[in-house]
Amino acid sequence: MDTKSQIVDVPISGKPKKRSTGIVGLDLLLDGGYPPGSIIMVYGTPLSGVDIAAQQFWKVEGEEGTYIMNDGDTEVGMVDATELHPEMYVQQMAGGRIIVDSLSTVVIKYGIDGALKFLHVARDEMRKRGANLMVIVYTDIHTPMEMTRLMRAADIVLELRSEAHQSEIERTLAVHKIKDAAAPQRLLPFIITDHGIEASTTSRVV
Repeated sequence: MDTKSQIVDVPISGKPKKRSTGIVGLDLLLDGGYPPGSIIMVYGTPLSGVDIAAQQFWKVEGEEGTYIMNDGDTEVGMVDATELHPEMYVQQMAGGRIIVDSLSTVVIKYGIDGALKFLHVARDEMRKRGANLMVIVYTDIHTPMEMTRLMRAADIVLELRSEAHQSEIERTLAVHKIKDAAAPQRLLPFIITDHGIEASTTSRVV
């Protein structure tokens, strides 16, 4: 038997290659990016940059993805899901980078149980394909119990914060949860530019 035919491209660590977040500083913080097959929950206020982080992840060059928009204006390439039931979302998903903007709308329209049912079905699909699903959740509109249940259902939980200090706005990103791994212990400072989110690769924004 030709043993060469059994060789696969596996990193030295023996683990599947991670998928870039689209943000250099966050890739460094997460040791390469998001593990394939994982569900990422990104939450914050509408002004914190959660939608920008999602679009940067979706638009990383070299890989197809699907942006499912159910509560905003659709841009070129996005799927208009305003009239779609969450059970139909999986049929729309193509590529390795899947975004649902937002999961908050799913909770409001179909209840927390409907949202969790969608995540359960989507998780099986993501793991089978080695893809990643990122869902946007907005703060201050869900009950504490709903937020807890959504966080428990996600493999990775990120929070984007925006705070005003005198004459400046301070923006930071926190990784609160990574399934089967220790979450980073520090906040990641970032700024929002014309090109999107630029995160610090050291201890400050450059």
